[in-house]
Amino acid sequence: MPLLRAWLIAFCMTVASELAIAVPLLGAGGTRARRVAAVGFAQLATHPSVWFIWPLLGLPRPFFLLFAEAFALIVEALIYRLCFERLRWSRCFAASALANAGSVLVGLWLH
Repeated sequence: MPLLRAWLIAFCMTVASELAIAVPLLGAGGTRARRVAAVGFAQLATHPSVWFIWPLLGLPRPFFLLFAEAFALIVEALIYRLCFERLRWSRCFAASALANAGSVLVGLWLH
């Protein structure tokens, strides 16, 4: 249960920080509600696997962080692009990259 509790806290902090960054950056994509839903869905698609599946690979911490963040960036950008067809790929990747950087910084600061 401690791992699940730690994940839930980290997940909530990640969602909050990524919503604050990605929702405005996806502004031209659709309504605010749709942007919030897309960012939430993107977190549900990536965060649990980074916490529960990726650690099973036994990667050294620097490689784990590099690959996990690259995975999140790519999957979340893909989700944004699929949700907001009018947005350019570059905008989707930028929103994902900046949101992920922000959530990593928040996580490091809280840790």
